[in-house]
Amino acid sequence: MQGNDQPAATTPGPGIGRYRWRVCAMLLAATTISYIDRQVLGVLAPFLQTKMGWSELDYSSIVTAFQAAYAIGLLGAGAVIDRFGTRIGYALSIGVWSLAAMSHALATGVLGFAAARFALGLGEAGNFPAAIKTVAEWFPQRERALATGIFNSGSNIGAIVAPLLVPVIAAYWGWQAAFLFTGVLSASWVTAWLLRYRAPDRQPRLGAAERAWIGTQPPGPSVRVPWLHLLRHRQAWAFAAAKFLTDPIWWFFLFWLPKFLHAEYGLDLLQLGPPLIAIFLCADAGSIAGGWLAGRLIRRGWSHARARKGAMLACALAVVPVMFAAKAGNLWLAVALVGLATAGHQGWSANVFTLASDMFPRHAVASVVGIGGFAGAVGGMLISTVVGLLLELTGSYTPVFLLAGSAYLVALLAVHLLVPQLQPARLDDPQPFPEGNP
Repeated sequence: MQGNDQPAATTPGPGIGRYRWRVCAMLLAATTISYIDRQVLGVLAPFLQTKMGWSELDYSSIVTAFQAAYAIGLLGAGAVIDRFGTRIGYALSIGVWSLAAMSHALATGVLGFAAARFALGLGEAGNFPAAIKTVAEWFPQRERALATGIFNSGSNIGAIVAPLLVPVIAAYWGWQAAFLFTGVLSASWVTAWLLRYRAPDRQPRLGAAERAWIGTQPPGPSVRVPWLHLLRHRQAWAFAAAKFLTDPIWWFFLFWLPKFLHAEYGLDLLQLGPPLIAIFLCADAGSIAGGWLAGRLIRRGWSHARARKGAMLACALAVVPVMFAAKAGNLWLAVALVGLATAGHQGWSANVFTLASDMFPRHAVASVVGIGGFAGAVGGMLISTVVGLLLELTGSYTPVFLLAGSAYLVALLAVHLLVPQLQPARLDDPQPFPEGNP
């Protein structure tokens, strides 16, 4: 069965049930915790850079350590989750990152922080492959972009919660306590996941009507599709290209925005909260709106390919004005431009993630997401190094914002050229790039 399998029912009647949305809520919680863990360092960066005496390149190296581990982890995370299933695979992933988050409290210098970030990256590499595979198992195709947008909004919620809580925790109990707090959150989620989650074909709380709407099929966790086989297909390259070109922009927003606001507008640790919260509230809205837009266009009669790429184009255009953020000259104008860009990115991301389940069968989805995540992490490593060097040499954020504003349109062009109709991959075809010749 290909990734575009259709549900047995055609419309979700009023009595169909909503258990699948409870599962989506658990994915939302996991992604939120993941981004709280990631954002703690970003929020504390101006403070820690002064306290520890880091240079711009030192901070860049610490950020790159996370992204390198994230890339390495994605080499195997998707395959492990496809092999063992989302219940066990997700629990292992979050267990590792829970311990890694708490280990930051023991760091005393660049090497210690880099080691802790490396371990965190290895654990968090499993989050998106597991979440996307869960969505593919629990939702029919027409609902996947919305479900993905909802759980992916956790990346923004986490980025909102972090500047609310981290400065307060650091002020009262020290910066180490902020890292310990996030580790406890992760461990709590693992316990709830293992106690409550089962695959849809094994979930006794799932009603017959909702099961029919989902079109539940056994996910076949024993089937593993090697990366080399997946990379024969242009669909995998399209997904990887979209991630490689646009994930680095989100990494920049996540890890460098507090430093940008501190450097350009003199904001201290406690003053960073309101601008960051406003920016990531915009991102949260964009994540859900991007998924909703694709579903709305499908309901209006658009083809899946046209609706998906139409939503991606709208999101890409929303990012373009961020080119002017470095020259805004006013804090809240800069916040508005960056907020619009983060909204565009998250709407884009909801649709890009859904491409994997649109074009690949369920048993290969986590591996495909792993390939894309690896490409995105490699791109993130590159941009971290470039940003560190640019700031060390010039102190200017202008070139990076120019890159951010153009990346999404370039990525959409790459997707269109590779898979103009978003054709499902035929994994049993031994020929490279057999489908969808323009």
